[in-house]
Amino acid sequence: MDNPFMARAIQLSLDNVHSGRGGPFGAVVVKNGNIIAEGANQVTSTIDPTAHAEVVAIREACKKLGVFDLEGCEIYTSCEPCPMCLGAIYWARLSRVYFANADADASRIGFDDSLIYRELAQPLSQRKIPMIQMMREQALVAFRAWENKSNKIEY
Repeated sequence: MDNPFMARAIQLSLDNVHSGRGGPFGAVVVKNGNIIAEGANQVTSTIDPTAHAEVVAIREACKKLGVFDLEGCEIYTSCEPCPMCLGAIYWARLSRVYFANADADASRIGFDDSLIYRELAQPLSQRKIPMIQMMREQALVAFRAWENKSNKIEY
């Protein structure tokens, strides 16, 4: 099944490989049948481990539309989203995700997210990166202030 939005995401991923700007990943955000934003992986070119194609496209779409909620938009991505991108997709409230390559395809060429999925299933005390809670009571002050704030912008 040919789709122009997925074709564009795939083309962005291929162009990115040839340009040397980052990994083989591209994404587009679509609203009402129009591409709102595009993104390609920029991890190595921007020295930013969060600059995945989906995150770049989500940031651009939010900026362009002037919103932090992309409900009603869809994302087309050249590969099944990693755990970070999937989290960003849920936070942005995108309505649908279309992907081409599977996570197993990415794993075969060195982009393996299985460690992260395994780590998320582990109790905090058993994770590879130590997760140590501290100063909870002091930090709860900010949460209480937010909870009591009458003019907060909910998200």
